[in-house]
Amino acid sequence: MKNLIRKLVEVTGPSGYESLIRDCVKEEVEGLVDEVCVDNLGNLIVRKGNKAKNGLRIMVAAHMDEIGMMVSHVDEQGFVRFMPIGGLNAKVCLGSRVRFLNGEPGVIGSEPAAGGSKALTFEQLYIDLGWDGQGDPPVKVGDVGVFEGGMLEMGARIVSKALDDRISVAVLIETLQRLDADKVQSPHEIYFVFSVQEEVGLRGANTAAFGIEPDLGLAVDVTRTGDTPKDLKMEVSLGNGPAIKVRDQRMISDPRVVKWMVESAQKAHLPFQLEVLERGTTDAGAIQLSRAGVPAGCLSIPCRYLHTPSEMVDYRDVQNSVALMIELLKDPIVLSEF
Repeated sequence: MKNLIRKLVEVTGPSGYESLIRDCVKEEVEGLVDEVCVDNLGNLIVRKGNKAKNGLRIMVAAHMDEIGMMVSHVDEQGFVRFMPIGGLNAKVCLGSRVRFLNGEPGVIGSEPAAGGSKALTFEQLYIDLGWDGQGDPPVKVGDVGVFEGGMLEMGARIVSKALDDRISVAVLIETLQRLDADKVQSPHEIYFVFSVQEEVGLRGANTAAFGIEPDLGLAVDVTRTGDTPKDLKMEVSLGNGPAIKVRDQRMISDPRVVKWMVESAQKAHLPFQLEVLERGTTDAGAIQLSRAGVPAGCLSIPCRYLHTPSEMVDYRDVQNSVALMIELLKDPIVLSEF
């Protein structure tokens, strides 16, 4: 699975510009599913199976897009001003390497802070293209880039840019491969949605859920941890298993879905954690509010250093996420009444 993860994280695909990563994912899943389509917004939607009498129509979503930056101005010396795409933090940008979609590299620098302030703002940041002034600057207004950085293994830990949310994309692909290899006959009609523009407002999941009209929705995404020095108080740590979301900033998971996920993990003797996230949300928030409402929840992969060039996950959590996904999807689901 590590080769798949490496392949996914190294493809560029900021919000709104997911064509390269979509083609990569499509290549991986074709042959494993019954139907493949790309909707008008750019979501890759694949269907596996047909709904049996005791089955449901299930939407499982992991977003393909990553955070990035868009050129807003290029000065006469070729220094680039930019706007963030998604939840960039100015303080983690400084010194980071950038790769534009046209292949051009850059390094993020900063003007001195006014008045000795230690706070760093995007107005101070620029991208140095290493341009020598010959010819035209190699990028123009509207060009888009992402953090540059390949995958690094540190024992059981994996570090890379774009693990949010390519690690979950890898989990869904691996789940499809295992269901196919083990010839699992799920009673459900399952729509695996590799969504777009999550980082800028859950846009892809919103339109996909409207079109699919699922009976049940699950997002697979990363979540923050509380296991680093003087970090926020949060009962999620690397290596302790995937997290089952109870609530986040935008949604409260359906209690019936949480109960079903917990009981499935316990039945399979899989490690899990319960997640209450103060800041941030996932595609589940959009699925939950689609049409007349959808019972929804989220399987979260613990991740340190979110929205930086060096996001970190534990490979054992990733493997257990795949195992739990298979447990959740292989059997009939009965959600109790409210």
